[in-house]
Amino acid sequence: MQIYLARNNQQAGPYTLEQLNQMLANQQVMLTDLAWHQGMAEWKALGELTQGKSVYQPEGYVAPTATPDTPFQNNPPITVSGTQPRTQATTQKNTLASIPSRILAKIVDVLLWLPATFILTGFFTPEQEVRFAELNQEFMNVILNSDADPTMAQQLQTQMFEMFSQQAWIATAVYLLIMLVIQAYLIAKSGQSIGKKMTKIKIVDAESGEKVSLLRAFTIRSVFFIFLNIIFMPLSLMIDWAFGLGKKRQTLHDKLAKTQVVKQ
Repeated sequence: MQIYLARNNQQAGPYTLEQLNQMLANQQVMLTDLAWHQGMAEWKALGELTQGKSVYQPEGYVAPTATPDTPFQNNPPITVSGTQPRTQATTQKNTLASIPSRILAKIVDVLLWLPATFILTGFFTPEQEVRFAELNQEFMNVILNSDADPTMAQQLQTQMFEMFSQQAWIATAVYLLIMLVIQAYLIAKSGQSIGKKMTKIKIVDAESGEKVSLLRAFTIRSVFFIFLNIIFMPLSLMIDWAFGLGKKRQTLHDKLAKTQVVKQ
């Protein structure tokens, strides 16, 4: 069995299974290092292959009756780039997602929050629906009229908010909480929100190209910027995505979380 290892975009090997297990025992390789051998569809972390153990025992593998007496210390260390050509899995890790695919993913994710608005108005009686439509029309007229009193817009907005019942607020909060949990679970599992799954892109660590923690991938990239955009919209959104036009296509929330978005 010929096993290749990779760390920080540098590849080494091949090694035999016995050599790999010796390296694991001597802590010369880490469970976070990537590994690939024939029969695998993609590179995987050693810890995933060994299930967290310090020994790799591939299912169905039969050790050879005789192995060449090749001292392990003569093999190149993992931090040295190997001479073997890069595999598709290593190349994919560096293939950045396109700006249109990221925008499309963001649009899909934003649209998933819109039902919360309909939930708020879903508890209205026919009379309340008419009154809410009238207030909304007045509010839009004030917004579009540059000579209008700014306090009038605030008063109309307050009246509209007061029309929402407590049951409507609770139902909306439940929906938002469910959506947050679903998105957090998907991002923690695969680095993909619903929108990113549809566009086949994912969040990875900017340096290693591996999956990142939920704190970085969701809390910093999403939750923190949701509140930031509520306060400073649209300026915060424009600044955030202006960073995404750079060479590494890292938006501001990518830079803060030290992540990149790449093709799946």
